[in-house]
Amino acid sequence: MHPLKDRGFQHPVASEITPQDVWRSRRQWLQTAAVAGAGLAGLSSPAARAQGLAGPGKLPRLSAGRSSVAGALVMDKPTSYDDLTHYNNFYEFGTDKSDPGRLADSLQTRPWTVTIEGAVQKPRTFGIDDLLKLAPLEERIYRLRCVEGWSMVIPWIGYSLSQLLRQVEPTGNAKYVEFVSQANPAQMPGLRSGVLDWPYREGLRLDEAMHPLTLLAMGLYGEALPKQNGAPVRVVLPWKYGFKSAKSLVKIRLVEQQPVSSWTRAAPQEYGFFSNVNPHVDHPRWSQATERRIGEDGLFARKRPTLMFNGYEAQVGSLYAGMDLKKYY
Repeated sequence: MHPLKDRGFQHPVASEITPQDVWRSRRQWLQTAAVAGAGLAGLSSPAARAQGLAGPGKLPRLSAGRSSVAGALVMDKPTSYDDLTHYNNFYEFGTDKSDPGRLADSLQTRPWTVTIEGAVQKPRTFGIDDLLKLAPLEERIYRLRCVEGWSMVIPWIGYSLSQLLRQVEPTGNAKYVEFVSQANPAQMPGLRSGVLDWPYREGLRLDEAMHPLTLLAMGLYGEALPKQNGAPVRVVLPWKYGFKSAKSLVKIRLVEQQPVSSWTRAAPQEYGFFSNVNPHVDHPRWSQATERRIGEDGLFARKRPTLMFNGYEAQVGSLYAGMDLKKYY
């Protein structure tokens, strides 16, 4: 028996296409027409960025420069702000895609601290304002690929996680990095369910965590992170399935042994530690060969092929040289 079914839970499937998807696609096209096809040239223009890559102005603005990290600015059309803030997996607020957008307002994001501990020379606790000032903020446009077979393109604001980890000086015993998310039942109604063992935990090898594309994100669309998207600080790993990018971080631990991720603990035969996007290795319940871009690939559109490492193979492929990616999924 599937371990989640034993708990009376069925993982939501997002592969069905509805007429609402078609209308969302048309609306999103109208909203982003100003930047469709503009690519990186649009980023160089503050006016174009204000028109096409700006949120609704309800959250604090974050000033960010253009990233120079290789692969950090994809040419794909960004997903609309409305879609990426109303179609979310954030089970601390419920298992339906609309639950986080409806319920995450209860999350209190100030004061907020992130503790870094474990195999480090200088363990520290950072407030959110400390993190915002620690390094220059960058705008990065990343693809996001969910293991359920849908995808988005998101203009994040943040900087490489390595900038933060260097502050605490990892020791020679640091081989892995574990991320721990907030787990406050008074603010997160989804914690009352038995979907996962809370708090949410994820992990990386240290070299993955130190890769320049690994982003510590504190904003999107030029504004602070919305609560349903992991406010006030999260990690973003564009070459891995979305569940690897832990939200609402409160602790980062550097450890010698490989940590057990929440989904790996719940269903090890379905969710491996690495969880790199790989169109050649299917999830037991979903093909990974193709994907549906939210707000863009409508009812009659053919699904687009999924790219190896989500299109970031040139940047991250060397991290896995010689590995059997079917065995280390």
